[in-house]
Amino acid sequence: MSIGHTLLGLLESGPRHGYDLKRAFDEKFGHDRPLHYGQVYSTMSRLLKNGLVVVDGIEAGDGPERKRYAITDAGITDVQQWLATPEKPEPYLQSTLYTKVVLALLTHRDAADILDTQRSEHLRGMRILTDRKRKGDLADQLICDHALFHLEADLRWLELTAARLDKLREAVAR
Repeated sequence: MSIGHTLLGLLESGPRHGYDLKRAFDEKFGHDRPLHYGQVYSTMSRLLKNGLVVVDGIEAGDGPERKRYAITDAGITDVQQWLATPEKPEPYLQSTLYTKVVLALLTHRDAADILDTQRSEHLRGMRILTDRKRKGDLADQLICDHALFHLEADLRWLELTAARLDKLREAVAR
């Protein structure tokens, strides 16, 4: 995820302080990984330097001064271009799990155990996501669906690989 573009997009509804941007980000996107304040302020500093935001006001308070940021026309254009650019699909051609299975076969360990352990972990994760989905709002449901679909694909791969272990053992032994 591009944090800079996400913060810029949040600014399109109007100027905000860094604290407000962090809170909005965490509410909408950071359920599992909230932003650190330092990450927000370093990103805003970079966006300011690049002309994508301006300081719209500074308020004095009990603590440090609070800068209010506003998106520029260049920032709006940058967000629009980012939104219009498709994400590259991740083909997972260098899977850690595949590496573990092949290494287990090469070292005469039980690759089926590795697959079974991973299957159990995937199923555990799916149960957690399903529970979260059931209790969550629409945004949480969509995020969980995305993760669940990926885990389902992984499970299909685990089953297929388990069914082909003998052939894979022969292939890697050559």
